[in-house]
Amino acid sequence: MEEILNHMRVSFDARSVNEGLARMLVAAFMTDMNPTLEQMADVKTAVSEAVTNAIIHGYNDEEENGQVLLVCERKGRELTVQVEDKGVGIADIEAAMQPFYTTKPELERSGMGFSFMEAFMDRMEVTSVPGEGTCVTLWKYIAEGGEK
Repeated sequence: MEEILNHMRVSFDARSVNEGLARMLVAAFMTDMNPTLEQMADVKTAVSEAVTNAIIHGYNDEEENGQVLLVCERKGRELTVQVEDKGVGIADIEAAMQPFYTTKPELERSGMGFSFMEAFMDRMEVTSVPGEGTCVTLWKYIAEGGEK
């Protein structure tokens, strides 16, 4: 089992303005791994989607007192990012992970959040309990010197 080389845990209000904060925090956290610009953009895009989902779907768009927990870990060359909310949860994860599925069509949501996360990261896992919240875990391997 690889040793954790670095760890970050940040909680912030479930407000859309904090999506940019989450992107910046993850980018700063992974800088010492020497990612390529493409790898950095991939991770930031996936984190943006996960945080936006937590805010819009977990807390019904900026519910008072909602919090999003962002946890990053580095083990060797692997970056792990968790985005967790304690909101409404997902009743049917399998349906929610289908492209174009959205519970908020009135907000003109594309329903591609999970698809984008999967496309930009090496691995993704979603756990959720209705009424208790959702946790999205994302993994990305950052090769030495930015090599693919």
